[in-house]
Amino acid sequence: MKLHELSPAKGSKKNKKRVGRGPGSGNGKTAGRGHKGQRSRSGFSRRAGFEGGQMPLVRRVPKRGFTNIFRTEYAIVNLSALSELEGEIGPESLQEAGLVRAGRLVKVLGDGEVGKALTVRAHKFSASARRKIEEAGGTCEELGS
Repeated sequence: MKLHELSPAKGSKKNKKRVGRGPGSGNGKTAGRGHKGQRSRSGFSRRAGFEGGQMPLVRRVPKRGFTNIFRTEYAIVNLSALSELEGEIGPESLQEAGLVRAGRLVKVLGDGEVGKALTVRAHKFSASARRKIEEAGGTCEELGS
């Protein structure tokens, strides 16, 4: 095959719809916009969530709950992911391994098993994670947040 023989797949390219070009085209006169009304005018763009003047869903549904602005969010790491790493494990080594993003607080959860003694440094540990690490002969160091 040569460059001049390349062509798009059959049916992948459509001609642009030419509206307002006479009654024979099927899209003449009102150009497929119907008669009168806001949507028939040029420059019309509907606001997101606009329902034609009806009370929008966002305002019909009551508000519930609240968001605690003082909440501390942790990047979670399970023991199953830690068992694949070697040596002393801290937030920096987890970041290098692609398990957490830089500058995040780390919490270790107890999903999975630990087959070797690990030294794990993190900001928080779940009770089950701490128990499993220490049963395997490892240590848990809690960092200040």
